[in-house]
Amino acid sequence: MPDKQPIGWMLLVLVSSGIGYWWIGYEIERTQSKTLILVYGSLFLVYGLVVTRFWNAIQIRWWMGVAVLFRLILLCSTPVLSDDFFRFVWDGRLLVAGFNPYLYLPSDLLPSSIFLSANLTTTLYEGLNSPNYFTVYPPLNQLFFGIAAWIGGDNIQLSVVVMRVIILMAEVGNCWLLSSPQNLGIQPAAKRKINGLVYALNPLVIVELTGNLHFEAVTLFFVLLALRWLNRPCGKDSYFIPSAVALGLGASVKLLPLIFLPLLVRRIGWQKGIIYGAIVGATMVGLFLPFLSKSLFINVGKSLDLYFQKFEFNASVYYLLREVGYWITGYNLIQSLGPVLSLITLGTVSWLAFQKRSLAEKMLLSLTIYFFLATTVHPWYITTLVALGAITRYWYPVVWSLLLPLTYVAYASSPYQENLRVVGLEYILVFGLFAYEVFLKGIDWQTN
Repeated sequence: MPDKQPIGWMLLVLVSSGIGYWWIGYEIERTQSKTLILVYGSLFLVYGLVVTRFWNAIQIRWWMGVAVLFRLILLCSTPVLSDDFFRFVWDGRLLVAGFNPYLYLPSDLLPSSIFLSANLTTTLYEGLNSPNYFTVYPPLNQLFFGIAAWIGGDNIQLSVVVMRVIILMAEVGNCWLLSSPQNLGIQPAAKRKINGLVYALNPLVIVELTGNLHFEAVTLFFVLLALRWLNRPCGKDSYFIPSAVALGLGASVKLLPLIFLPLLVRRIGWQKGIIYGAIVGATMVGLFLPFLSKSLFINVGKSLDLYFQKFEFNASVYYLLREVGYWITGYNLIQSLGPVLSLITLGTVSWLAFQKRSLAEKMLLSLTIYFFLATTVHPWYITTLVALGAITRYWYPVVWSLLLPLTYVAYASSPYQENLRVVGLEYILVFGLFAYEVFLKGIDWQTN
């Protein structure tokens, strides 16, 4: 039987959490790490009290509405935990002015005529965290940036609000898709495998996606949509093409969903899998066509190469291997380790494709391995794991989301300095729970 909670208790949760989200969105700076972690911790405490209880259908709908309300609280805030939005507006203004954002380094545009004609400003430039890198955001993301810049005009804050509305719409879709197994095409026998509130009310998800303006929310929407259509009954192949188009759209916002292709090919068979992959590729190529040029591949390739061979933040396996490299060679081996770890990830995903697990579970494990081996793991990267964990009933993504706000202690000083003890604590707990849930939880110790 569901808990019959007093209305007063539920309203107390609503008000107390609402104040917390307002505080993070409008009052706290990234350098205030102690205050930030304290407020985050309070939000997670209330979150835990809600998602670990049993709720009936009416109560779940009420909490889903509360989850949307929490996101609406952040609608007019300026992201303070991430400065990526400056690049979003920069690329959007270039696009609106008729310039291909993939062709220009921001640092090269500063003294040029394009700077004025594209309505670029020194305020935007000074906010960029990578002015010497070409943009790596795929074309559908660029379209969203362009819409925001067109509506926002000279007003950066208005452009931010427009982008946040796009993310909010995607989040409403995510909450709906995760609200019941039928929405994802999962058979009724698997009804207990989804707890959508785990994602919808997760403080990291709310703050990082809606608050800090990260488009992983939109990517997730298209991935869940692709999963929904792929899980339709076998006789309804009419959903096959929309599923592939949806995945292509997701990869046109963030490239990461392409990691799921080996799993999907195995799921639907080689013949259909090749067709599915071709549709995904055609969708992406179609969106890239307006930007297509030889320089696009060169410039994006350079930036991606630098990302994998230079950027380091909150890594796990890579940090251990880096220390071994220092001990053996005396210098950082990131230029070798980055590509090698990527190849290991690809091999592991291919191996997972042949395991006897559900598609959603394989997707969760593939993405987990990718992040375990990555050189950079920002807090918002893990939000997709939280959604896939909600489907498969794994709790280690939730624990990881609880620990990730601790990484903001790195920004208490300028320039930022990571606390490797914090990183070590984070991954000891995450790796431990991961190993328990994936390898040990199902073992009958009395007979094995």
